[in-house]
Amino acid sequence: MSDMRICFIGDSFVNGTGDPEKLGWTGRLCAWAETPEREVTCYNLGIRRNTSEDILARWENECIARLNEMGDTRFVFSFGVNDCIMENGTLRVAPGQSLANARVILAKAAAMRPTLMIGPPPIDDDTINGRIRSLDTALSDLCKELDIPYLSVFETLLASPLWKKEVASNDGAHPKAAGYAYLAERIHEWKAWWF
Repeated sequence: MSDMRICFIGDSFVNGTGDPEKLGWTGRLCAWAETPEREVTCYNLGIRRNTSEDILARWENECIARLNEMGDTRFVFSFGVNDCIMENGTLRVAPGQSLANARVILAKAAAMRPTLMIGPPPIDDDTINGRIRSLDTALSDLCKELDIPYLSVFETLLASPLWKKEVASNDGAHPKAAGYAYLAERIHEWKAWWF
């Protein structure tokens, strides 16, 4: 049996915040990837309220502790929404700094292990969504430059009545189980996803 370990690094959306089943999209993807011939270990390294700066400071040590030199370890990143939030009258992370952080994170990760990135999702706030959309586009361009597969989910989720209903009826940012399942299905259908 092959031994695969996947580190999912990011924020509350990676964590699966709001999902009463506690699977989020990461748990569902790993469950679907497991077969009698392949054991999949899912390391959920999502932390609520984390920005790209927070992730830059912690991701490498957390992932190194989980690497299996004898097996197959991979990285999936997803972050950006928290960078776009205003606190005390200023953005938590300016767009240029978000991209600089992402560049350092992703370039180092891709040099270590197979790496993918999932773009930030929309929330129930049009103003913030405008900033998320801009960051999503910039992250997509960055990943193209770095030759890292990137899945933009922003427009797909924004157009989904299910996603919008779940977010609006929950806390205004995170969906419940059905929303995370919908996101997991979109990633599972992506040609760059490994399974």
